[in-house]
Amino acid sequence: MSNTGHPSANSWLTLLLAGGFEIGYALSVGGSHGFTRLTWSLVAVVFFLLTLWALSVALKTIDVSIGYAVWAGIGAAGAALLGPVFFDESLSLGQALWLGLIIVGVVWLKLADRPQSAPETADGTAQVIAPRPQETQGAER
Repeated sequence: MSNTGHPSANSWLTLLLAGGFEIGYALSVGGSHGFTRLTWSLVAVVFFLLTLWALSVALKTIDVSIGYAVWAGIGAAGAALLGPVFFDESLSLGQALWLGLIIVGVVWLKLADRPQSAPETADGTAQVIAPRPQETQGAER
């Protein structure tokens, strides 16, 4: 499924916010100890609702395949990097390097989403390439 239009900076900021909420959700679930601590459990529910809301808003203009990968990458890397800070977990150098690779991948996915400029012709004018028509999802009758 392809979304109409090109993702705006606001969509990407909303996706980044959704990733931040996902980190909060993951950390608060860890702090809830299987939802046996009320305060942590309530915080987890709030972050869960916030991350789903922000993700759904961002996916209005960002393709689901890219948006979900970025959201999951931010959440996973953030929780792995902050887990040792909040919960006395360990993070080896190898784990940190692989998390860095995830972060680089997320950045490259964002950069790959930028529209490419039109190639110039021999006389210096921009060559206009017409967009391909969108395919319909179902047959109209």
